[in-house]
Amino acid sequence: MGLDLFTSETLLALLFGYLLGSVPFGLLITKAAGTQDIRTIGSQNIGATNVLRTGRKDLAAATLLCDALKGTIAILIAARWGEAPAMAAALGAFSGHIFPVWLKFKGGKGVATFLGCLLGLYWPAGVVFALVWLAVAKVTRYSSLAALVASAVAPTAFFASGQGAQGLMGLVLAAMIFFTHRANIARLLAGAESRIGDRS
Repeated sequence: MGLDLFTSETLLALLFGYLLGSVPFGLLITKAAGTQDIRTIGSQNIGATNVLRTGRKDLAAATLLCDALKGTIAILIAARWGEAPAMAAALGAFSGHIFPVWLKFKGGKGVATFLGCLLGLYWPAGVVFALVWLAVAKVTRYSSLAALVASAVAPTAFFASGQGAQGLMGLVLAAMIFFTHRANIARLLAGAESRIGDRS
């Protein structure tokens, strides 16, 4: 059965996902805790990895959780309208995190929200992502490399279970992960990428 991508429900789900994804939890959480503006340190983005550079693991964990939930909640709500709205909400939430309207479209790199979207669409894909991320991060201590490898592998869980449409959406989001990590890829190739726990 084909997916109708241009219904009012799908467009509303896309907008709802975008607005929810645009909430800059990393910035809000660190400001509430009284730390320095995370847009002035490290990678200067609002994601959990950069929040960790403040030295506050609790704030980084809270950011990771909230950024992931943006994707999961958007999808679970939109799924009441059907499969196509659920996938539209995933795309919206992910895009909102990367290009938040509230921060002049300068957001995070999308890793936690990608995980949340996977969990919302098909939770085993999220588990695959998390396990691969942890394994690569443990061996290399490169958060960016872990994200790239895990995002490339995770969509295979959809295809393995016969969920081709969701798998294609997973590939689209994974491609966006590679786009947001283009500077990290250059630094990895040059041997200049910072490792997990580094403040710079």
